[in-house]
Amino acid sequence: MKKVMVCGCGVQGSTICRKLDEEPNIEQIICADHDLAAAEAVCRLMKKGIPVQVDASDLEAVKKAAEGCELLVNVMPLNFGANMLKAAMDLGCSYQDLAACENIPECMDVDEYDRWIAGIRYMYEEYGKVFAANNATAIIGTGSAPGIMCVMARRCVNELDECDTINMMVYEGVEAKRFLPFWWSTDVALADMQEDAYALEEGKLIRTKPFSRKILRKWPEYDMQPVMLCEHAHDEPVYVGFNSEKYFKGCKNAYFKYGGLGIQFSEPLYRAGLLGWKEEEVDGQKVIPHDLILKHIPNAPKDPEEIRKIIEEGVVSDDGAFVVEAYGKKDGKDVMVELHLQAPGLIESYQKARMTGEMYLTGQGAFLYTKLLVNDMIDQKGLISSDMLSDKQVEQYIRWAEELGITYTIEVKEGVLPVDLKG
Repeated sequence: MKKVMVCGCGVQGSTICRKLDEEPNIEQIICADHDLAAAEAVCRLMKKGIPVQVDASDLEAVKKAAEGCELLVNVMPLNFGANMLKAAMDLGCSYQDLAACENIPECMDVDEYDRWIAGIRYMYEEYGKVFAANNATAIIGTGSAPGIMCVMARRCVNELDECDTINMMVYEGVEAKRFLPFWWSTDVALADMQEDAYALEEGKLIRTKPFSRKILRKWPEYDMQPVMLCEHAHDEPVYVGFNSEKYFKGCKNAYFKYGGLGIQFSEPLYRAGLLGWKEEEVDGQKVIPHDLILKHIPNAPKDPEEIRKIIEEGVVSDDGAFVVEAYGKKDGKDVMVELHLQAPGLIESYQKARMTGEMYLTGQGAFLYTKLLVNDMIDQKGLISSDMLSDKQVEQYIRWAEELGITYTIEVKEGVLPVDLKG
């Protein structure tokens, strides 16, 4: 590929742009954002970047900006995904999305509560046909979770003959002295926090309440006290539900559990009703709680100079955990496969690449999918999710991740049965 457009120059988009700048077969990277200053800022750190101001809600504007591109990378919030997908299909180019878009136009008659899952199914089946006809590839869910998490879940399941349960867990414990409850998009974070979560149970996808079904974990692999994790809206259980037979050895149960400072900050707001989008009247003034809270939360840092200042001001904690547990059978025996991911934290990430730990893991994790695409290592045509790589592609992804210092340990424990993850 010669020309790529990255739409969204925030924390993760700017990371992908900077990494693409190092790819020898890429001649030009269109760095697009509604805020021209954000696009210009990342381009100042690049050699091949071209800043462009684009309103992602304007389909024709997106198509004009991406004209001549062989790949469109979407790092925008969920509500822009339908436009991004349509632009890629109209242009006949390949597509990558760190998330999976909501409100697919063809699924708007589905009840809102079930619309997202219906949209995933429609993208697989119908949009996939369009990308295949264009001899192009679309990959959704390509950040750290989902993304790296899907690769690591596949790595675990490959140790099994049969899989019963997959439990995917993330704990984020990075805290600066400066008030920063989230190290990625605050808008996306707050939206996820108030959304009902997804789980796969006995082969059926169900919805669960945010912050519910809490579990406690103590991992000797990390220098941390026991941590609490809870249900959180994420794609992984949905992907496993759709792709259980082909990619997950018949897995019947799948969970995503999340914990850390973002959860601790958000749960009281959720319980107080302050994360919703329903307009309320307070002393004669109309207020949308989500927007009010969002206005008072600082954006996650992405500029190297700002990151340096935050570190110099002081870091309270710089830890976390990224774990997969897969339960099933191996050679007729009950086993549990436990995988722990290791990656640079805030301080090490800045020292290595002038990034935050979130940018390093999620942004570079996303970039490894981009790297597969731009180096013509994805031969699947159509639309796939990040868990649907071939075993060979999984191995290549892991090798590249290791070169970045993103590594893992894995242990197969015999005689371990699935534990209760319903909390």
